[in-house]
Amino acid sequence: MVQTRDDILSLLEAKGAQVAKEAQRGVILQPGALGDCILTLPLVKVMTEALGLGGVDLVGHSEYIGILPGRSCVSSVRSIDSTELHRLFVEPAKFDLADRDPLINTFADYAWIVTFLGEPDGPFEQNLIFTANCSHSAEIITLSLKPPQDAGRHVAEHYVHQFARQSSLPPDQAKVATVEPLIQVTAADRERGLEMVEQMGIDVSRRLVVIHPGSGGRHKCWHIANFLDVARTLRDREIEVLFLLGPAEVERFESMDKARLYATARCAAHLPLSRVVDLLACADAFLGNDSGVTHLAAGMGLRTIAMFGPTDPALYQPIGPAVTVLQDPHDRFTRQPCPDLQKVVAEGLAAPPQSPATA
Repeated sequence: MVQTRDDILSLLEAKGAQVAKEAQRGVILQPGALGDCILTLPLVKVMTEALGLGGVDLVGHSEYIGILPGRSCVSSVRSIDSTELHRLFVEPAKFDLADRDPLINTFADYAWIVTFLGEPDGPFEQNLIFTANCSHSAEIITLSLKPPQDAGRHVAEHYVHQFARQSSLPPDQAKVATVEPLIQVTAADRERGLEMVEQMGIDVSRRLVVIHPGSGGRHKCWHIANFLDVARTLRDREIEVLFLLGPAEVERFESMDKARLYATARCAAHLPLSRVVDLLACADAFLGNDSGVTHLAAGMGLRTIAMFGPTDPALYQPIGPAVTVLQDPHDRFTRQPCPDLQKVVAEGLAAPPQSPATA
């Protein structure tokens, strides 16, 4: 088939339009903690693919988002503390920008700006629109960080649904996928993790289960005796166990409880998030409460058992291809051991790799 001059021009125009579209970028302002940032990744993926963007950046707390570039669909990150976003909260009548204002440069490269800060039509959004329009025309969308009580959908779906509604995306392009890990582990992550656990005296020829017994809220923490008994059961089956303790656990747990943890299995405390990634990259399974680290483990594709008490797993359960959620909504969740549930957890974690627990 011979192409005419008009056909060739049409092809060139279409190609040029596609290149221009892919050159556009998006950014998300996400002020939340680790779990919130990980549950934002499906939105990043939808924006990138459905809008054909050349990349989506994330502005948030660097201690939570620094691990994402190179391992996820996030192109690059910027610390929320490195910008002057607080200036956007003033009343629009009092908001002012000087020539070459740093705020203008912050948003000059983005065709799509999504913010979890401020309210729709509020001062922050109005000032953000004004700031972006000082350099170019951009789409500004404000999303709510927490879903309403009657939302009836997972928080990640809530993010994507809000965005799709405001950007007029068709429903088939606004779906949250759970079959693939949100965070891709690298060979370097695994190598560093293996080196770390070997230095701790862990036998790398055995399976390793990482247990994180803490959370940001006390009401989310399964009674510590449950974690200790599960750890003992696993060790009796010659499975290595490592307790992962963050600053909240080190500060909150009683001295006696910390002594029991260290007496039961090896413990790793105060690890930066990058080192937690290394550790999880070489683990075989993970047990934790409704916490950011549990979302991280699940997002990395690690076989994960997440313990839920009063919070609703339908809204907040971790996303991953190998997640099992177990819930005990009774008062005993934080106050006393539950031997029956311990057995279920231990069996799930001890299951051979070829028969992983499923959600």
